[in-house]
Amino acid sequence: MAGNALNRFFGGPPGWVIVRLAVISLIVGLIFSALGISPIDIVRNFERIVRSIWNLGFEALGDLGRYFLLGAVVVIPIWLVMRLTKVGRGSE
Repeated sequence: MAGNALNRFFGGPPGWVIVRLAVISLIVGLIFSALGISPIDIVRNFERIVRSIWNLGFEALGDLGRYFLLGAVVVIPIWLVMRLTKVGRGSE
């Protein structure tokens, strides 16, 4: 029973999965080395991408705030005038 759970977790016999992962890692490592890509480059690029997405998110929130203020400058006075005219007519 424990062997089946382990096989399901690994997607096959753990020994063979480890061997396949080692071979694939070696091939990918050789390709990256030939391209001049180092592990630290991958980490730095990933960090840069996350930071860019993070900054875009807050920049989008800033844009959202500006859109809100732009609309509120028009909508709130119109709403206020409409409310005041309804109160003056007594139709609440």
